Amino acid sequence: MNIGIIGAGQLGRMLALAGYPLGLRFTLLDPAADASGARVGKCIQGAYDDPVKLRELAAAVDVITFDVENVPVAAVAPIAELKPFYPQITALGVSQDRLSEKTLFRELRIPTPEFHAVDSLDDLQRAIATIGLPGVLKTRRLGYDGRGQYRLRNAADCDAAWQALGGVPLIYEAWVPFSREVSLIGARSIHGEVAIYPLAANSHEHGILHHTIAPYRNSDLQQQAETYLKRVFKHFGYVGILTIEFFVLRGKLIANEMAPRVHNSGHWTIEGACTSQFENHLRAICGLPLGSTAPLGHAAMVNFIGTIPARDAALKLTGLHLHDYDKQPRPARKLGHATAVLPSPAARDQTLKKMLKLARQ
Repeated sequence: MNIGIIGAGQLGRMLALAGYPLGLRFTLLDPAADASGARVGKCIQGAYDDPVKLRELAAAVDVITFDVENVPVAAVAPIAELKPFYPQITALGVSQDRLSEKTLFRELRIPTPEFHAVDSLDDLQRAIATIGLPGVLKTRRLGYDGRGQYRLRNAADCDAAWQALGGVPLIYEAWVPFSREVSLIGARSIHGEVAIYPLAANSHEHGILHHTIAPYRNSDLQQQAETYLKRVFKHFGYVGILTIEFFVLRGKLIANEMAPRVHNSGHWTIEGACTSQFENHLRAICGLPLGSTAPLGHAAMVNFIGTIPARDAALKLTGLHLHDYDKQPRPARKLGHATAVLPSPAARDQTLKKMLKLARQ
């Protein structure tokens, strides 16, 4: 079976690497000639909205998926009529707009921060009057890794926030004084089989995921998160991997956003779970039985952002698994990650300290 992937970044690369042992082949579409995923599969160079290149991809494959949410729904709708396309376009479309996403969460009784659509400075002032301060003004579309966001601490920040982000559809959200950020990843197959990973706890720097520990064991939060994830699965008749990111606030989960794809906070599953998120995504969209999501120990994953340590230095750490995405360095770019899986939380935390020091060298 040939799998088409729209996007040949590191996620597309890791999907292909997970699929080769299953006898799967891959064709990827990406605008970049030096895309990371192009090293591990046939790559068609073209824009995500190029109808000719999209049809070329569809003609070459049996099923289509994607590794990035910014795929234009209108552009890929025609090829979704030609070949199975997972996750579904409806889920992709909702995930691309923060207002649609938060509205869906509310409809499914999934707690969210208070929010208000903003299309003008007057709208922003009304939102602040209704929701209060502090809050966060965000672009509704194309914002990720901390981009397209402005935190408002007092009324004097209103004009500056509008000057920074105004001119595109926005959403204003109440600030959540969370104690921790966690994410839940699950897979649902075309046959309706569901497999869910344990929660992961995430730490960000400048809006970009910096490191993750998993499993994050909290039975109450795990149950809450699985209930919410399954509601989204049922709503869409979902197929593939789905990630929901949450804030933890006084023992309750507040949904921040969802990603209808394999996710950075699930990289630990490559070495740290019986079946990685990448393999389970492929199993789900190909109609294969889903694999066990049981953890194999206590994992720590660290992103290398902007710079990547020398291989010799990284591989000196016992038990470290290095993933170099073979990308040109530039500020705020994810160049690779490393994972270590240890027999206890204490051992994991000791190794994590060494990994964080390595990431800052």
